[in-house]
Amino acid sequence: MSNAEIIGQDPGWVIALKGVLVFAVCVFLTIMSVWGERRIVARMQQRSGPNRVGKFGLLQALVDGVKLALKEDLIPKSADRIVFVIAPIISTTTCFMAFAVIPLTGPVNFFGQETVMQMTDLSVGVLYVLAIASVGVYGIVLAGWSSGSTYPLLGGLRSSAQVISYEIAMGLSLVAVFIYAGSMSTSEIVAAQDKWWYAVILFPSFVIFAISMVGETNRAPFDLAEAEGELVGGFHTEYSSLKFALFFLSEYVNIIAVSALATTLFLGGYRALPGLGFTEQWLGGWFTLVWFFIKVLGFFFVFVWLRGTLPRLRYDQFMKFGWKVLIPFSLAWILIVSTLRVMSQQEAPPALIATFIFSIALIYIAIATLIDKKKAAQEKAARNITSSEPDFPVPVIPNTRVEQING
Repeated sequence: MSNAEIIGQDPGWVIALKGVLVFAVCVFLTIMSVWGERRIVARMQQRSGPNRVGKFGLLQALVDGVKLALKEDLIPKSADRIVFVIAPIISTTTCFMAFAVIPLTGPVNFFGQETVMQMTDLSVGVLYVLAIASVGVYGIVLAGWSSGSTYPLLGGLRSSAQVISYEIAMGLSLVAVFIYAGSMSTSEIVAAQDKWWYAVILFPSFVIFAISMVGETNRAPFDLAEAEGELVGGFHTEYSSLKFALFFLSEYVNIIAVSALATTLFLGGYRALPGLGFTEQWLGGWFTLVWFFIKVLGFFFVFVWLRGTLPRLRYDQFMKFGWKVLIPFSLAWILIVSTLRVMSQQEAPPALIATFIFSIALIYIAIATLIDKKKAAQEKAARNITSSEPDFPVPVIPNTRVEQING
């Protein structure tokens, strides 16, 4: 019986209780993620991190949330009050909605009712998640626009351009998954990875998706929408109290959501690690939830690792990487995967498949060599410039006298 058939038999109280549990788990993971990030980054920087409030500082994030909620709530006079209030609500609700189609477990016994920990199973579940993620960006854009301030507006504009760039690359990286799974349903994609994870057989797609989801969540080194060093705080500069806490919550829930999606699409979802499939029946099937969150937390550690090690990119570098590297490479990879899939379905000779792969490798080497030669030629030309004067007009500074010194 498929997940859709099992979920279709759920009574109303089971659906409601699953929704409450998913919400509670997301909030709990947010609190622990804030604590975990601060502890991990502190460890990288040879500091202690939070260690005073509760054992090992575990209650620090909870106390910070309560403090934020009790602070004075300010709204700028020049702000559009209605949009200013709605923006953080949009960002937060869309993050939770993304979990509706993520299968957290296989079939389990839930208070005497056989079900799966998944709210619904859509035939276009992955497209639903991408659509919800796109709507969530409206919260950031509207927050920047409605604040009536320059820096939040710049942060909102950056976020919209960022999402357009990296949402395309993210969507293209999933085409190969759809081709191999033959479905856009999250549960069927997990079922199709019973032998090999797509992170192995579709490794380039996995890498593109991993990079794109960092850009999608506005996390370092792609946190151009916030950019404290140049935009003060970015789109949420004018926010305070509970509304700022909602943006804070949405950021971390969004990290968990894209990590859960990556786990579902590329790491076999709730399935056990290779060779440990027998554990999927432990605790009546509930042990699959442990495997799922182990993979999700692994992705979260990578998020924190990147933040603690990489500097923020320049905005032009960031956009150039998305449009001129990720998107062209994704299109080329789709053509390669489609060709290989058709050849395998038509039972082409192994020699023909090997020749095709070898030809692709040679083309890649040739293109990489040409790019390296072009860069070397540009660097050589730059070194050969003997004139110290710039090749662009330099305005004269007023009220200054230029003296020429001979000899």
